[in-house]
Amino acid sequence: MIVTVDLQNVDNAEHPSAEQFQQWVDVALQELSEDCELSIRLVDSAESAELNSNYRGKDKPTNVLSFPFESPVKMEPKLLGDLVICSSVVAQEAKEQNKMGHDHWAHLVVHGCLHLLGYDHIEDEEAELMESLEIKLLQSLNIDDPYQEQEATK
Repeated sequence: MIVTVDLQNVDNAEHPSAEQFQQWVDVALQELSEDCELSIRLVDSAESAELNSNYRGKDKPTNVLSFPFESPVKMEPKLLGDLVICSSVVAQEAKEQNKMGHDHWAHLVVHGCLHLLGYDHIEDEEAELMESLEIKLLQSLNIDDPYQEQEATK
């Protein structure tokens, strides 16, 4: 299975490399058996806030938005959808939560990819399933459980 990632950096902020994004996507989508494609768009807080308002009714920027794609016809490669990630929110959250920036980016890419696969966290049972899968996938990347409280670095 080959996953093609179309990385669009429209905010020109510092972010992980294209190779890192590809690695995280490959880990998150390893259950797929067919070739597929997705886009990751890195945006500023204004674009994130506008999309979050339009699609989720929340008037603020957010870390990651997932837009699954459902084609009315079979396409090859299969288009999974789009992830929109706000670089400034990711950086701010990593700092506030005392997480390594790289680890937080990885978590959000994995989290967003799982949404593209149909996972959700609205109901408690769904959230537990999704979080346990995220933890397992991140552990395969040697990244600690993102849901554990992090001690402040001194």
